[in-house]
Amino acid sequence: MMKRYLTALLIAGCSSAFAQTVGKLSDPVEWINPLMGTASKPSMSNGNTYPTIALPWGMNFWTPQTGKMGDGWAYTYDADKIRGFKQTHQPSPWMNDYGQFSIMPVTGKKKFEQDDRASWYSHKAEVAKPYYYSVYLADADVTTEITPTERAAQFRFTFPKSDSSFVVLDAFDKGSYIKIFPKERKIIGYTTRHSHKLTPENFKNYFVAYFDKDFSSANAWKGKELLKDELEIKADHSGAIVGFKTAKGEKVTMKVASSFISFEQAELNLKRELANDSFDATKAKAKAVWNKTLSRVAVEGGTVDQTRTFYSSFYRTLFFPNKLYELDASNKIVHWSPYNGKILPGYMFAGTGFWDTFRALYPFLNLVYPSINKEMQEGLINDYKEGGWLPEWSSPGYANVMVGNNSASVVADAYIKGLRGYDINTLYDALTHGANNEGPLEAVGRAGVKYYNELGYVPYDVKINENAARTLEYAYDDFTIYQLGKALKKPKAELDLYAKRSMNYKNLFDPSTGLMRGKNKDGSFQSPFNPFKWGDAFTEGNSWHYSWSVFQDIDGLSKLMGGKEKFVSKLDSVFSLPPVYDESYYGSVIHEIREMQIANMGQYAHGNQPIQHMIYLYNYAGAPWKTQYWVRETMDRMYKATPDGYCGDEDNGQTSAWYIFSAMGFYPVTPATDQYVLGAPLFKKVTLNLENGKTVTINAANNSADNKYVQGLKYNGTAYPKNWLSHSELTKGATLDFNMSATPNKQRGTKETDFPYSFSTDPNK
Repeated sequence: MMKRYLTALLIAGCSSAFAQTVGKLSDPVEWINPLMGTASKPSMSNGNTYPTIALPWGMNFWTPQTGKMGDGWAYTYDADKIRGFKQTHQPSPWMNDYGQFSIMPVTGKKKFEQDDRASWYSHKAEVAKPYYYSVYLADADVTTEITPTERAAQFRFTFPKSDSSFVVLDAFDKGSYIKIFPKERKIIGYTTRHSHKLTPENFKNYFVAYFDKDFSSANAWKGKELLKDELEIKADHSGAIVGFKTAKGEKVTMKVASSFISFEQAELNLKRELANDSFDATKAKAKAVWNKTLSRVAVEGGTVDQTRTFYSSFYRTLFFPNKLYELDASNKIVHWSPYNGKILPGYMFAGTGFWDTFRALYPFLNLVYPSINKEMQEGLINDYKEGGWLPEWSSPGYANVMVGNNSASVVADAYIKGLRGYDINTLYDALTHGANNEGPLEAVGRAGVKYYNELGYVPYDVKINENAARTLEYAYDDFTIYQLGKALKKPKAELDLYAKRSMNYKNLFDPSTGLMRGKNKDGSFQSPFNPFKWGDAFTEGNSWHYSWSVFQDIDGLSKLMGGKEKFVSKLDSVFSLPPVYDESYYGSVIHEIREMQIANMGQYAHGNQPIQHMIYLYNYAGAPWKTQYWVRETMDRMYKATPDGYCGDEDNGQTSAWYIFSAMGFYPVTPATDQYVLGAPLFKKVTLNLENGKTVTINAANNSADNKYVQGLKYNGTAYPKNWLSHSELTKGATLDFNMSATPNKQRGTKETDFPYSFSTDPNK
């Protein structure tokens, strides 16, 4: 007996040793944890995410709601109670939501107010997957299940034996409507709740819900008042509660869909997307969509944790911006316009901030999902035609937040990376219009554009906040306009103008500190200057973060800093400096500061976007092994598929896209060029199944926790010394063979001919 036990133990130990890495996956969606990043709060972001139960880029998302109505932190992992299951379109808790309503089962009494109907729950009785959510609501003794389509969903409630089982539909406050049709087992309504003042007055999210069981009771309610004999109500805060007599374990199914256009369109969305499907059929279809979408990138040979983290991050890159368009009765694409309130033909998307997503999210779409970004580019054309400007943040229309004019990068990168078949000339006009005018909001067009165009920078002392950040981003955006204009063969005088402005970053470089610094209108530098001061001249960061925001000309920045050795030393300083800060501009420690402080990576603030590309800049100065080291450190320390698994805001897929690119072994430092800058792959094998049918295979057979350095690289069997890869060459199909080592190769990638693109050294400019 003892001998048999020891043998079993040894076999188990061997199998455990051989199971340290994960092979090829047939069901990648099952490796996703939608709860990654949900252990967050306003003072500390570990992602600021919510479990999104939806299809990729779906118009509607669903999430369990632990927060109160109107709270941007809709679901927080440490909460004890669920108040409802919310249809949401929220891109960020800081942006809050629009077009939301919620659904909640209750038993015993007609409890409809959010605190009364709330139920204790446990993560031990919660299942969260992208295509399916289930939770046991202890107070109601009800299990709620959800499975989504793009514009609809099915709910399944498992009730106890009761003659008082209910479902509450809460249309929320700020103006809503409800009507119940008992004979049809149907509820319709709309919500008008949104978060941004420029949203047209006729904004409505119309919804329709059908149940598969007769109602034993039906009541409308408003505010705190249950209406005894009314089935219809229009009020500031409207809702419905319908009752059932249920046997123990009885399942009641509800089908629900919505539309930004009309009740009729909501009905059409429901019939088209759910038809006669059972709950389990919808669930199976949703899972299949996820697995098909995820199959574009397959990883093998990582640990269990790495594989889970990869696919959980991958999941986050596939939501924003989400579809705002619908298919009418003739199957034509139509949308409600968040700019003029009209129903118009064509694509529309919403819910993204280009300040975040121009960096890696959109380049990821251009590489892996170009057809969806083509739809998004057509949506941008409609944004411009209907609103007169491109949005820099959309939720669902113009939002007055963040800085820069980074729609230029989003548009230019798509075209440079090969997207075609849409009206690029109209988009080019939109870019030049936005680049040379102040918009209706500070965050639309370019605030301070008159100063920028005349002086070459936005001055510190003219009451335009975050002026240095604006200057640096405008200069990069001008580069992207130049790149697009060149591809479109625009007049030389026009190209020369944007080429000149691309160098405006030099106007803010302070030789005495070797950093970027605000500059006054008279040409003097802002004083006193504290490079650790957050905000003020910069956006959610300090000079140590923003001084690297010269995406277009790292070689030029290196020269300003005294040459390559001093440039590398300056990069090193980011990690060796203590995480000191000056929060005086904000008057308190904002969460981004705290996240940098606790990360133990010096001044490197990976939890916010401005510095995320900086690790890759060693490649421009002959020290690529330092990129390889810090990329692996950041992936290992800053990401995990757990509720506290991010190191700051996971903004609309950007922070996740950084991880996905880095895990593949390269990163788009300069969108609107053809290049990716090399790091080192995380997995033993990555397969990119491109949309055009070609395959990119990235092999690193001897990759491991110790073997994080690139000893050598072969591209299609030939030794490859460069520190960058070409997008256009990759899309022809390629095999990359990385030889990984525990010690850095300090000879590879050290020649200037190996360095990535910089505008000032471009012989063709």
